[in-house]
Amino acid sequence: MVIKFTSNTTTPPTVLFMGVDKVENEDLIKYGWPEDVWFHVDKLSSAHVYLRLPQGMTIDSIPEDLLQDCCQLVKQNSIEGCKLNNVAIVYTMWSNLKKTGDMAVGQVGFHNNKAVKHTVVEKKINEIVNRLEKTRWKGDVDYKKERDDRDAQERRKQKKLDQERRDQEKKNQLAEQERKVTESYGDVDWDAGATRNDEDPGNLSDDFM
Repeated sequence: MVIKFTSNTTTPPTVLFMGVDKVENEDLIKYGWPEDVWFHVDKLSSAHVYLRLPQGMTIDSIPEDLLQDCCQLVKQNSIEGCKLNNVAIVYTMWSNLKKTGDMAVGQVGFHNNKAVKHTVVEKKINEIVNRLEKTRWKGDVDYKKERDDRDAQERRKQKKLDQERRDQEKKNQLAEQERKVTESYGDVDWDAGATRNDEDPGNLSDDFM
C-alpha cells in the first residue's frame, strides 16, 4: 500500500507519497520514476517520501513552500526526528538511489554522493502537517504497471517528437534545394544572344528560295 498526499502550494497541486513500511519502500525504490525526488531524515530512521516533479520543474527549482512540505512530511514520519528540532534532511533524484543485494530491506545508498542535497528543518510546523494530513489517501498501487504505463507514454511522446523532427528536417532540405535552384537561375542572363525585333537579321529569305 502507498500513502499519498497533495501539496496545494503549486498550481496544479503536486503529489507526494510514501510507503507504509520498509517492504513497501522496496517497491518504491524499484519502480520509481525518473522525475521522482526521494526525501529522508539524515542518519535517522524515517519514511521514504517522494515528490513527483511536475513538468518543467527540476530538483534545483523546487519552490521553497513545496520543499518545506516534503521536509515536514518526512520529519513527521520519523519516530525520532518528529521529536527533535534542527533535523537534517537529505534528498536526491530517484535515479541516484543505489540498491545492492547485501542491503537490508528498505535500505538504500547513492550512486553519487555529490548529487545528494541537504537541508534542515528547524522545527515542526503543525499548520503544514495538518494541511497535508487532510489530503491523505491510502490504498493499493500496482507500481510496476504505473511505471510501465509511464514508460509507454514517454515512448509515444518521443516517437512523435522524432517524427516531427524528421518532418521538419525534410521540409528544411526541400526549402534549401529550392533556394539553390532559385539562386542558380538568378545567374542566367536571359537577354544574352537574344535578337531584337528592330534588328536586321540579314537576308535570310534568300536561303529558302
